[in-house]
Amino acid sequence: MKFAKNILCIGAGYVGGPTMAVIAAKCPGCKVTVVDVNEERIRRWNSDDLPIFEPGLLDVVRSVRGRNLFFSNDVVEGIRAADIIFVSVNTPTKTFGHGAGMASDLQYWEKTAHEIVAHADRSKIIVEKSTLPVRTAEAMECILQENKKGIHFEVISNPEFLSEGSAVKDLLEPDRVLIGSRQTESGRKAAQEIAAIFAHWVAADKIITSNLWSAELSKLVANAFLAQRISSINAVSALCEKTDADVAEISFAVGSDTRIGPRFLNASVGFGGSCFKKDILNLVYICRSYDLNEVADYWQAVIEINEYQQERFVRKIIKEMFNTIVGKKIVLLGFAFKANTGDTRESPGIFVAGKLLEERAQLVISDPQALENARKELSGLDGSVEYEPDPYRAAVDAQAIAVITEWDIYRKLDFAKIFASMRKPAFLFDGRNILDHQKLFQIGFNVFPLGKPSLTHFK
Repeated sequence: MKFAKNILCIGAGYVGGPTMAVIAAKCPGCKVTVVDVNEERIRRWNSDDLPIFEPGLLDVVRSVRGRNLFFSNDVVEGIRAADIIFVSVNTPTKTFGHGAGMASDLQYWEKTAHEIVAHADRSKIIVEKSTLPVRTAEAMECILQENKKGIHFEVISNPEFLSEGSAVKDLLEPDRVLIGSRQTESGRKAAQEIAAIFAHWVAADKIITSNLWSAELSKLVANAFLAQRISSINAVSALCEKTDADVAEISFAVGSDTRIGPRFLNASVGFGGSCFKKDILNLVYICRSYDLNEVADYWQAVIEINEYQQERFVRKIIKEMFNTIVGKKIVLLGFAFKANTGDTRESPGIFVAGKLLEERAQLVISDPQALENARKELSGLDGSVEYEPDPYRAAVDAQAIAVITEWDIYRKLDFAKIFASMRKPAFLFDGRNILDHQKLFQIGFNVFPLGKPSLTHFK
């Protein structure tokens, strides 16, 4: 079959795989190829055991795989054949050298840019899909345009705004698609080519064009604003516990203000994931590089409140369990950073588990999708950790349960059955405020929500 366009994505991770699957499904006239150097990852994309879990993703992949969606380790051939190349490689926070702990590590991104130069044989549109610091496109342009072949590369920024756990829905029904380009004739033309792809299923008024730098910075700022809301309500939850106010009632009242809205105003043990912390630290680093230290301090505080909330949650567990958890069996319900994903990157569960192990608790981790990643995250830590997918088996002889992830299945558990299997007194720490606390108290649990009065049987 002859295709109108050959689209390549370099990087088969949480962004590249789902995005290309949806593009293939909505653009049957385009051949879409996803390449990655990780052979195991590509093998799984070519099976029904996908390397990532997203509701609905397998159905989309099955519908187009082998028709106009292909997964391969052949990066070189992919570059040669492509008209449009999406770059969706990993850009983690640096762990070494200048900017360690804040700046993005761009070594994989730069390696990819050099690979494109080495193997391209004609002009192409290069689309930044990875989350990158502002003005990274300029550096990519410098590498690409230094080729000796007379090839022209037009660099476009098309940041992703996916929420893990709802990525397929976000791709099919996006709030907006942002496309940044150089404000030149060739730049605008390239932006329109990318816009035409999304126009197959996205309304024209939701496709936004901007200059390159605005598109790059928009991604960091959007995540910073969302994380700011979470840290704000989490800070309020600490005050609620001191004043016997109910953070859920406050969230509802504040969220009812149309100027504010209700989303991202749920108190929790803290935010995680690959984006929020990384993007805020990137924003902090950029601000400090321009000597905007007061602005940097403002955004740094969002991270600090998140870390404070996780520390506060652990302190509450220790304090309420009579100031010692040595040898006590504690079950963490959930380890993924949020529901409907197996992703554990920056999950609050990592911090909570680590601190509880330092206090010599005996941990059992239960999660429907994230146990494999949980093992990797906690490998090398001293202490007793078991991994049990069945929450009922996990709870046998436990003295406490801590809800870490807001999986819907936890709302439906038979907690009377769980309580009967636990040692007494039995404690439940709801780090997501998703359970019926009054019902749990009536069953016999000592219940400790976030930002709400505790319910205990102690006099």
